[in-house]
Amino acid sequence: MLTEDGKHLYVSYDEYHNLIEKLALTIHQSGWQFDTILCLARGGMRPGDILSRIFDKPLAIMSTSSYRADAGTVQGNLDIARFITTPKGEIAGKVLLVDDLADSGKTLNAVIHQLRNNYQPITELRSAVIWTKGVSTFQPDYSVEQLPTNPWIHQPFESYDNLNPTQLMEKWKI
Repeated sequence: MLTEDGKHLYVSYDEYHNLIEKLALTIHQSGWQFDTILCLARGGMRPGDILSRIFDKPLAIMSTSSYRADAGTVQGNLDIARFITTPKGEIAGKVLLVDDLADSGKTLNAVIHQLRNNYQPITELRSAVIWTKGVSTFQPDYSVEQLPTNPWIHQPFESYDNLNPTQLMEKWKI
């Protein structure tokens, strides 16, 4: 649900999963065939996992991080892992790069630059996200929702950002 001022988008689990399914349909309807899904951890892990299951393709993971301050609300320096975890030894062929959103575009631009320069076995690379913000300098190949007002997206699992084991023990009376 987008707030009236357009500054916040609140997404339920059902909405989140429906959007991933719509993303899968958008990719499928394009007719593009790919060999591997490469998700960007953390935001792309959930969509990447679901797309991997729907398309029955191996899931590779590349860790990136930039939103660490203030419970993940402030973007800092971008860190990109030097290695990709993949079940097939080395990532190669046609690769679908998956993240949750194209926010500023900084992460996706940097990752694609790194992949094109350092992973020669990748023959074709396309990108897929759930949301693309209007301020993004990156335009993915596949996206479900365009967000011209650039809202802060409140994803359903973010409640875990402020939850620790002691609080869980209290919740479950352990």
